[in-house]
Amino acid sequence: MRILKYFFLLLFLFLIGLSVFILTQKGDYDVTRSKVIKNPRVIVFNYINDYRNWETFCTWIKNDNTYNFNYPELTMGKGASCSWVSSGTEGNLKTILVKENESISQKMVNNQETSEFFWKFKDTVGGTKVTWRSKGKLDIKSKVAAFFHGGINSVMGDTFEKSLENLNKTLDYEINTYSVKVNGIVNRPGGFYLKQFLHCKQKDVERNIKVLVSRMEHFFDKNKMSSNGKPFIIYHKYDRTNDDIGFSVCMPVRDSIHIMPGSDIESGKSVSYTTLKTTLVGDYSHTQTAWKKALRYISDNHLERNNSGQIVEVYAVGRKDVKNPSKWVTEIYIPVFPKAAPKAVNRKPLDSLVVATPPTESATPSKNN
Repeated sequence: MRILKYFFLLLFLFLIGLSVFILTQKGDYDVTRSKVIKNPRVIVFNYINDYRNWETFCTWIKNDNTYNFNYPELTMGKGASCSWVSSGTEGNLKTILVKENESISQKMVNNQETSEFFWKFKDTVGGTKVTWRSKGKLDIKSKVAAFFHGGINSVMGDTFEKSLENLNKTLDYEINTYSVKVNGIVNRPGGFYLKQFLHCKQKDVERNIKVLVSRMEHFFDKNKMSSNGKPFIIYHKYDRTNDDIGFSVCMPVRDSIHIMPGSDIESGKSVSYTTLKTTLVGDYSHTQTAWKKALRYISDNHLERNNSGQIVEVYAVGRKDVKNPSKWVTEIYIPVFPKAAPKAVNRKPLDSLVVATPPTESATPSKNN
């Protein structure tokens, strides 16, 4: 009996000593992990810079299906943010500073606990070296939890390492897996739409389109408006020589809508016209490949471009529909003149007649397409 009392006394003293030891440890932490991602720096930077992509690689999100994210109008670049709630956490992320293709600084609040994220991107052999650093201070509860799991450096470091590995796998497959198919001549119907116009350099087109599409979708949600289809782009000017691209991000509507003067959103209307349709299945970064195949098809089949028509890209399946870039669908419509019907020629009857149609150019899903 006396031995049992001594045992509990020693256990009690041990627990008190352990608690004092844990509580007197510094709560400040500074954790850094790096990994070479097998993709060009601009692709890796743009992917991490957009909060809508974090669900595809962050370990703590992928392992907890109770996360529910809220994305505002701006999700990439300086001032971008997102917020979430789950079964055990509630928080938000905000981008404080961005240096294009070089670094990103962010602030995270998770269950009222504040920390900072710092990202650095550097070209290296085999791809891009990504360095992810986090600084912050633990509260008492987090101190205790971290202690029994090997310390905050081990816990957070392991999470960063797994997330960076997920990022590498995601980009390796999701970005590089795509297919392009030239569908042929189709008639694109006309209709009403709302648009927002922008001029920019070619290197900024993809990023600006993402921003403006998100802004247009937010405009419709905020004003409780219904679209009459998927968002699309009208290219008004594509001057490679002077690096000047002019385009409108559009959302189709059923009827004409009057917009108050002074708004950067305008109304528009298109008419029906003949086009060559090409479909890209995969990330938007492969649109140039799709364009080249479409233009080559026009040349090989002796079609004539109709320069008075509108060159359009329709985002039939986008990131609002599915998270995986490899499953996005972009339809490209290039205006052409319909071929003249051949004149009828009287011929002698034939027992059989075989007509060979020209093959459509296509690409099967491949990383080397």
